[in-house]
Amino acid sequence: MSTKHANPQSEQPLILAFCCHYCAYAAADLAGSMRLQYPDNVRVLRLPCTGRVEINYIMAAFERGADGVIVAGCLEGGCHFQEGNLRARRRVERAKVLLGEAGLEPERLEMYNLSSAEGGRFAEIVTGMSERVTRLGPSPIKPDPEQVKSGMKKMDQEAQAQLAAAPSGCCS
Repeated sequence: MSTKHANPQSEQPLILAFCCHYCAYAAADLAGSMRLQYPDNVRVLRLPCTGRVEINYIMAAFERGADGVIVAGCLEGGCHFQEGNLRARRRVERAKVLLGEAGLEPERLEMYNLSSAEGGRFAEIVTGMSERVTRLGPSPIKPDPEQVKSGMKKMDQEAQAQLAAAPSGCCS
């Protein structure tokens, strides 16, 4: 379904990173503040906690045009919502099984744990994931570029609504 486009940037894989507000998003922000170089084909979605990432969100990311997905949360044992990142890890592992059953490589999805002080590690993670997904090639279920753009915009709006509505003490 994927086609080559005249714009070279459209040939880069689209990587979607679900990042928790307290650690992974802060690490991404730090990477930017440090002016660290990493691929510009990574779209970061800030969530209150990776515990809010449901399997259907991960699968929807692929349906809406992501070639790869990163779920990045707090260090294990250091989740601001106690066990949110542990729930996310279980969901990511289940989603990998579903991706394989759907005919997509499970390597297109990965979970990482990092602290807010690891801007350099964030840049390494997204660079490595971009290289991995480039080797795998475009997602075979990737829609046309306009659908990808609107799909990513919708996911960002949903993530921002989730962040605004997050309860202060828990993640599901």
